[in-house]
Amino acid sequence: MWPYPKVLAHRGGGVLAPENTLAAMKCGAAHGFTAVEFDVMLSKDGVPVLMHDPEFGRTITGRGQVADTLAADLQKMDAGAWFNSGYKGEPVPLYSDVVCFCRQHGIWMNVEIKPAPGFEEETGHIVAARSSELFADIGVSDVRHLPLFSSFSFVALMAAKRAAPTIPRGLLMDEITPDWKAKLQEVGAVSLHTNHKYLSPLLAKNVKDAGYGLFCYTVNDAERAAEILRWGVDGFCTDRIDLIPAGF
Repeated sequence: MWPYPKVLAHRGGGVLAPENTLAAMKCGAAHGFTAVEFDVMLSKDGVPVLMHDPEFGRTITGRGQVADTLAADLQKMDAGAWFNSGYKGEPVPLYSDVVCFCRQHGIWMNVEIKPAPGFEEETGHIVAARSSELFADIGVSDVRHLPLFSSFSFVALMAAKRAAPTIPRGLLMDEITPDWKAKLQEVGAVSLHTNHKYLSPLLAKNVKDAGYGLFCYTVNDAERAAEILRWGVDGFCTDRIDLIPAGF
């Protein structure tokens, strides 16, 4: 089952804005997207922030580790200048601030729990517990207004299950392995998230026949998007929010 939107803006704004920033969320919204995917990691003091890479150097200038940096210091860092000068000074956002923005604007969230190496259980637990607080006013059955956790880390997802059992979970697999069904059952997942490049019609059918939602990343070609949807894929994220509309 997949009660969520079909097309998600990858990391907020795809190729049009610096990933995992509030500017990216605003960009996705401006292009009509009511659903986003983004990554959440922990700061040194255990505060969830939006970040994909555990090390600085790509989206954050300089050297260092997210897990070795306090949240207050991360918020002072420039997460936009790498993209272009127009976004210079765009800060690393707190997860709570992004949730607030998305909820205010009716944007559904696929929250990828992205633990730095060695922090898998802690990240899953804290992100899930914080999410329970941020969505405490949403009923358990109102899944369309709850986030959907996903992660490549089985340990992180299991920790999220223990900390916030009523928030749905999806297991991320680059390639679908033979034990996929057992893993989904153990973590209590509602969906399988996978790289579209390795998906086949048969694999898609097997996942759907088993009663799970099927989500793909990161689809940037409209023809390919249409093809996998024909296979039974329920949803996908895209960087090309300028080419693939939210209502695709």
